[in-house]
Amino acid sequence: MSGSQREHPIVCRRTVVAAVGGAGLAIALTACGSDDESSGNGKKDAGSTDPGTGGTSGGATDGGGTDGGGKVLAKAADIPEGGGKVVGDVVITQPVKGEFKAFSAKCTHQGCAVRSVADNVIVCPCHDSRFDASDGSVKGGPAPRPLPPTAVRQEGDSIVLA
Repeated sequence: MSGSQREHPIVCRRTVVAAVGGAGLAIALTACGSDDESSGNGKKDAGSTDPGTGGTSGGATDGGGTDGGGKVLAKAADIPEGGGKVVGDVVITQPVKGEFKAFSAKCTHQGCAVRSVADNVIVCPCHDSRFDASDGSVKGGPAPRPLPPTAVRQEGDSIVLA
């Protein structure tokens, strides 16, 4: 090459397409991330932390779980009958008055965080999967499996990890 000519790197069209596609994928995956919101009012749960996973209400376990017992997740009064609340990576429900259940808040379809609970149905906003608030079973949508249970119990006016 002569001194007046510059070397220019050659970028293949395939490289450009792959880079743009990778950036788009990163944005799409970020959009499926979670914002810890309480159901129904759209406000974020300030102070929510990672509560772990486990079984069902009353101290009974359903085979899942970790040893995180006793950690307060919510006040019982904050969990509406027929509804629920997402706290960290757990969704707590009250399908029947005085009966509290909890499940992983991570949808079994693509891992999006479920957002709301109403009329005893837990809803994932990403692809509209729906789960039964009493047992976590799939009621509709693309989710292939039920939400894994988390062991909780009521202690006084609080719902705690069992």
